[in-house]
Amino acid sequence: MAKQFPSLDANHREFIGRQRIFFAASAAPDARVNVSPRGTDGFAVIDERTVAYLDRTGSGNETAAHLKADGRLTIMFCAFEGPPNILRLYGRGEVLRRGGSVYGTVLQSAFDGVEPAGARQIVRLHVDLVQTSCGYGTPLFDYRGERPSLDNWSCAKGEEGLEAYRREKNMVSIDGLPTGWLDEA
Repeated sequence: MAKQFPSLDANHREFIGRQRIFFAASAAPDARVNVSPRGTDGFAVIDERTVAYLDRTGSGNETAAHLKADGRLTIMFCAFEGPPNILRLYGRGEVLRRGGSVYGTVLQSAFDGVEPAGARQIVRLHVDLVQTSCGYGTPLFDYRGERPSLDNWSCAKGEEGLEAYRREKNMVSIDGLPTGWLDEA
């Protein structure tokens, strides 16, 4: 049932390209495990061993704190339509701070230079293991569309409001771990 691969192949890329949601899971020693749903509109396969996603301002910044403390990151895709399948990408992640040169390079090369409203950082995963499994227990869902809520909220806050919000809500994890938000980009 489960199969393991050292890197992403064409079938994996094609499967990722059909998905509308993925989940990012991270943890640090003595901290809570975090799992966050993300839309695939901000996801990119860079090469067979590297993927990235545009991370937008949210109520917390758990992934950044966990990557700073530990580095482990798992990304999971589930087929909610069509044949069942689960694809997990395991590896070490890093946060590319908005405004930094590496952020700018990845934004340009992987996302055509387009930054969504509320863009906070890019999370890049260096994949060391790809695993697929049957997904037989995953339910079927019908896709109805994207929610405009985050875009609307980000646009209403504006750049200054977003920066103030990040300073208030995104500096430490729920377990008090630093996110590195004020570290240099």
